Amino acid sequence: MAMTAAARGLEDIVASDSAICLIDGDAGILAYRGMDIHELAEKSTFPETAYLLWFGRLPSAAELAEFNQHLTNSRALPPEVVRLLEELPKDALPMAVLRTAVSALSMYDPDQESTTHEANARKAFRLTAQIPMIIATFDRIRKGKSIVPPDPSLSHAGNFLWMLNGEKPSPTAERALDVALILHADHEFNASTFAARVIVATLSDMHSAITGAIGALKGPLHGGANEAVMRILFAIDKAGADPVEYVRQMLAGKKKVPGFGHRVYHTEDPRATHLRRMSQDLGRADGNPKWFDMSRKIELFVNEEKKLNANVDFYSASTYTTLGIDVDLFTPIFAVSRIAGWSAHAIEQFEDNRLIRPRAEYIGPAYPNKYVAIENR
Repeated sequence: MAMTAAARGLEDIVASDSAICLIDGDAGILAYRGMDIHELAEKSTFPETAYLLWFGRLPSAAELAEFNQHLTNSRALPPEVVRLLEELPKDALPMAVLRTAVSALSMYDPDQESTTHEANARKAFRLTAQIPMIIATFDRIRKGKSIVPPDPSLSHAGNFLWMLNGEKPSPTAERALDVALILHADHEFNASTFAARVIVATLSDMHSAITGAIGALKGPLHGGANEAVMRILFAIDKAGADPVEYVRQMLAGKKKVPGFGHRVYHTEDPRATHLRRMSQDLGRADGNPKWFDMSRKIELFVNEEKKLNANVDFYSASTYTTLGIDVDLFTPIFAVSRIAGWSAHAIEQFEDNRLIRPRAEYIGPAYPNKYVAIENR
């Protein structure tokens, strides 16, 4: 049977219709449900944006208050999952811990195997509340610190920083993380989201889909670029090197500078616009602008030298470090945000499902490749 030529990595292949996320890479546009990311970053909150992704519209004041109450009521982890976190190796990768804990949560979810629309929405609420709890709880455990219970008076972003650091965040820090969560909430059919949709398409459950998405995000070609950015900044700082000269040597050695370029965007990544400003504002507020200053010098140099724009990962590195977040938690925080998009896509797939089963262009030995008896090989 004749087939079309294969596209490596499915690049530019339209796999399905979706009403959730609009990307125009040539114009530098990112929109959730048609609402521009710049407007959401300036005016919205992460819970409100998650509601928009799930239900296709902004909530009323009463609906948002009810949803925030759902998040508050859903944060507590089952005692069995807390014990699991306590028994895991203290040097385990946080992404591996998150993947394992989310899978375990499925066995304690009151809706378990139900895949009705209502059950899936409740699972989305619970997972959005529980994923930050898993990350903060394990981080406290591995550092030998007591677990910090959530504070119902704090926002979603504020609660995460509170549970992680044991200190109430400043309004600047709380808002910075809230905006970062909005910016990372969805990005169309990226690798982890597509993995979630493939799993849902088999009529598996929400927790399986999110576990698979986390597994895809764990890969360094999807999540982890901001970790690599920060490790470079640390190396420059430790060596007392000039940031531009350090990166110039990387390029001369044919090394890739993480945090630049994007397969989809041919202009500046619109998310980078806000993260650049947040990195600068946080550095000033914290009295430690060096991470932003180094980043800005590198950005200007790479843009001039290679004509590459910073992407969402570049300034999220200095932003998270200034918030007091460990480097190996950067990718888990991606999941704290992207659970909104993953679950929205899972629900959309459930609503109009068809098994996702692409074909492959065969390039192996010519047919028929005859079997040779073992004594004649």
